[in-house]
Amino acid sequence: MNKRPHSDKELPLPMSRREMKERGWDALDILLVSGDAYVDHPSFGISLLGRLLVDEGYRVGIVAQPRWDSPEDMSILGRPRLFVGVSSGALDSMLAHYTAFRKLRRDDAFTPGNRHGARPNRATLVYTGLLRQAFPGLPVVIGGVEASMRRASHYDFWTDKIRRSILLDSKADLLVYGMGERAIVETARRLSLLSDKTQDAVQALRGIPGTAFVLTARTRAEAEDLLPSGDALRMLPSHEEILAEPKALMTATLMMEEISHQGVHWAMQRAGAQEVVFTAPAAPLNTEELDRIYSLPFTRSPHPSYQEKIPAAEMIQFSITAHRGCAAGCTFCSITLHQGRQIQSRSRESIVAEAQSMTAHPDWKGSISDVGGPTANMWGAWCADDPATCRRADCLFPKLCPHFKCDEAGLVGMLQEVAALDGVRHLRVASGIRHDMSRDNDLFMRTLIAEFVGGQLKVAPEHSEDRVLALMRKPSIGRFEQFLSLFRKESRKAGKEQYVIPYLISAFPGCTMADMRRLAAWLKERNWSPQQLQCFIPTPGTVATAMFYAGVDTKMRPIAVARSDKERMIQHSLLSPGGRKRG
Repeated sequence: MNKRPHSDKELPLPMSRREMKERGWDALDILLVSGDAYVDHPSFGISLLGRLLVDEGYRVGIVAQPRWDSPEDMSILGRPRLFVGVSSGALDSMLAHYTAFRKLRRDDAFTPGNRHGARPNRATLVYTGLLRQAFPGLPVVIGGVEASMRRASHYDFWTDKIRRSILLDSKADLLVYGMGERAIVETARRLSLLSDKTQDAVQALRGIPGTAFVLTARTRAEAEDLLPSGDALRMLPSHEEILAEPKALMTATLMMEEISHQGVHWAMQRAGAQEVVFTAPAAPLNTEELDRIYSLPFTRSPHPSYQEKIPAAEMIQFSITAHRGCAAGCTFCSITLHQGRQIQSRSRESIVAEAQSMTAHPDWKGSISDVGGPTANMWGAWCADDPATCRRADCLFPKLCPHFKCDEAGLVGMLQEVAALDGVRHLRVASGIRHDMSRDNDLFMRTLIAEFVGGQLKVAPEHSEDRVLALMRKPSIGRFEQFLSLFRKESRKAGKEQYVIPYLISAFPGCTMADMRRLAAWLKERNWSPQQLQCFIPTPGTVATAMFYAGVDTKMRPIAVARSDKERMIQHSLLSPGGRKRG
């Protein structure tokens, strides 16, 4: 059993009436529903948003992994005063359930006991339907990765079909996309000002940055003054146009990507008689705002009611999120589309203070498992240009943008200060790094290799063939070879036996059997047997998924696509590991 928090101040958010009573609450203002178990850690979105809302003065409770055969679990904490927020969890629920070959997964790291089956397929849709039964007339707001990446018409790999916006299928009142702090606080503020929650809520929530809402022929006139004019409102290809012409999905995806990066435009997409309106992305949080959020009194532990271990919680319990966002634009990745391309960094003082507080935790054993973010060597980075006018899809590809600036000395100094704290015996950087940001005189890379690698460093070259890498927006294999040389040199200099573990992708759109054979030969030359091999999974909303569905690259040129599971399996099997040798 997990230990109780060590102070009343750090009580977890309530999951029962008894816990509400402990806080002196007779009712909630906001209920948050999640497809993950409740772990009171800032790496879990529902936990972070819940803590923030409580800090804003709202009474918030959590229903985690409710049963989906009846609405009973939804009402266990009573009807909240303002609204319900819904997330499928840290992953799209279909990705959490199925492998690259549509086979049912046997485990779920976000569930007690690592058991599969604690959440339904398409959890956002199911939970929203149950909440409508439990609380008729109450506003329902959907968010998280599943809602965010399915906010427009999207390709669904598991049914091999184009599905319309999840906002339309769920019939929720509002969709929050991206990192939702600003949007959820503004939602709570607006609803708290209403006298009639059922009559005015939908209209009151229109226009919040970082959200999507629906208009019909009847409600279009009500929102006419709200919608921007001219180029400020981008019209995406309609749902019907995408159904009729697969290339239209690529057009829509690239438009959404650019809107996400620039952060100033609204968008609209028609689907039948309805229109889904996407407001401009919410402004990234600044350093002071991030520091405030990560200083909230998280217990860093699963809710005490759980009797079994939660693997994801154990993995991240003593990790530190130093920043958000990723300046790269890898076509297969949802991070930039969800967190943004602008790097949002916490202050050095905030990170050091969090590390110091962890040493007093009852479960502390002396090791910090990670200090990083989507890309570890981007903490403190910034764009010296105006992101609102930049038309690049990637700050690093095809070469490093001259406007993208990094503070290597600051990053190294921060890590070394954390590592030197009393009570900290080990510090590792386990977040991904961009090896193409390395140079022979790279202070961060040299320090990382000498001080913060725990024997193995996982790096993602993804492939050996430059043509395939270009479709991924990844650097040439020559850049990876240069990094390997640097890694070996610095490891020898530090007197350490260390290894690079390469991440690789098979069956990527545009990758042929000939490309996979060349990759297999490249590995054989180095006596490598891949340990981190993933067959490409077309996840909703990404550019690579549009490539997979439409069979074209971002310039609308035809590419070969291994579409059937048989074709994909053949590519994947070419790299099936024989030995377990490392490089």
